Amino acid sequence: MRKLSAIITLAIAVLWAQGAGADSFRCGTRLVSDGDSTDKVAALCGPPTDIRRHEILQRRVRWYRGRPFYSSLEPEPVPIEYWTYNLGPNKLMRRLKFEDGLLVDVETLTHGYYSERDD
Repeated sequence: MRKLSAIITLAIAVLWAQGAGADSFRCGTRLVSDGDSTDKVAALCGPPTDIRRHEILQRRVRWYRGRPFYSSLEPEPVPIEYWTYNLGPNKLMRRLKFEDGLLVDVETLTHGYYSERDD
């Protein structure tokens, strides 16, 4: 009985850990997820309600066998974009974060609102 309980607990832990890895955002029937480019997201979801752009200084890193190796000591500017999608007052808004043109994070915000474009 203990062996069966341990196996079930392990299986649940593995399934839970797999689902926690990637962020995604559903645009109607289409799905965008981590690693998608800004062009792909715009093509699938249309233009966002708001775009904010800035840069951060970050050292370039390459991963080898699970360890980071920095290609230089000097930080380089990395473009960051935050796209906000207002899906209306009956749905939650989403904020998508792009680093260097690739989707890295999807954040759920509060309920949307009616905008002038909806009229």
